[in-house]
Amino acid sequence: MPIAIEPVGRVQANRKRAEDDFWGGEESCIVLSERFEAEAMQGIEEFSHAEVLFLFDRVDSEKIAWGARHPRNNREWPAVGIFAQRGKNRPNRIGSTMCRILRREDRRLYVAELDAIDGTPVLDIKPVMQEFLPREAVRQPEWSRELMRQYWESSANST
Repeated sequence: MPIAIEPVGRVQANRKRAEDDFWGGEESCIVLSERFEAEAMQGIEEFSHAEVLFLFDRVDSEKIAWGARHPRNNREWPAVGIFAQRGKNRPNRIGSTMCRILRREDRRLYVAELDAIDGTPVLDIKPVMQEFLPREAVRQPEWSRELMRQYWESSANST
């Protein structure tokens, strides 16, 4: 059964292309759709972080992964199912990032380190609450730590 979802807003960012690394220090703005009043975000600035759900709308349907693959096509890492990784070539193309809230102005939410490019449709915005974070230590394989090694570094450090 198809599900229709209308974006709640769009990302305004300097990045125009999806890249695998160097998202540290990036600042962007989520602009709510016209159908929302500013009060839809009232109080969000009292939280330090927001979880932003967005659509990888520029992923070519031919590149969607339905099974296992090597993350970033790196054969040194094991082939793992698409649901065991966070790649953008997902069946429903939904991304999720917890980012730092910088400020809110009217229908605009300014955030740091949202790894979504300019024009990306935003599906939902939720405040991050400690009670929804893992209640025990997080476990992950070594390949995923290697994959993420430069993800949150600043692009200024990449040269």
